[in-house]
Amino acid sequence: MIWLWIMLAALLTIAALFWLGKLPATARPLAGAAVMLGLVGYAMQANPSLPGKPVAAPEEPESFGEAIADQRQGMSERFGPAAQWLGMSDGFARTGKTELAAKTLEKGLETYPDNVDLWVALGNALAAHSGGMMSPAAALAFDEAAKRDPSHPAPPFFAGLAMAQSGDLKGADAVWSRLLARSPADAPWRRDLEMRLAQLRQALGPQVEPEAAPAS
Repeated sequence: MIWLWIMLAALLTIAALFWLGKLPATARPLAGAAVMLGLVGYAMQANPSLPGKPVAAPEEPESFGEAIADQRQGMSERFGPAAQWLGMSDGFARTGKTELAAKTLEKGLETYPDNVDLWVALGNALAAHSGGMMSPAAALAFDEAAKRDPSHPAPPFFAGLAMAQSGDLKGADAVWSRLLARSPADAPWRRDLEMRLAQLRQALGPQVEPEAAPAS
């Protein structure tokens, strides 16, 4: 049945070209040959009897910027003087413009040099710019954040994340273990931290003992 509709469409196309398109007589054989050639190609390659099957679009991987922005919830300043710089930086990071993300945060730090959230975000942006690896510049940014507020959870959390992504699993285990030891039981980041530590220690294997919590 479908071939009947195909032939009808071909005839209507030829009629439209010949009469509605007002093709000159010398061009009509060429136009007809083009339509017939299309029919031959369809007949050789198509299989109209197969049922239709929608193809789902491939799922896009979560970008580094979106992942960092989501994980930072509950650890950073969402309102206030640093929020606008964080928002702009996250926007650049989501589109893969990691250098612009870092430069935006550096600009914000010129005005707010003691803002922990900006230093942490700069560490994340520099790590992203290095392909998700802990670079010396990223490590320095995390250190600067920790110096300004040693009790803030974000510097060790994201420093450990960058270490783990760089393959320094032992270093990440040490940093996250210390953070977990001082995290309140109801801390919004504790559950995620415990899950990451468990996965990390599974990757490390049984030969590595988790670091003991420091004595209070």
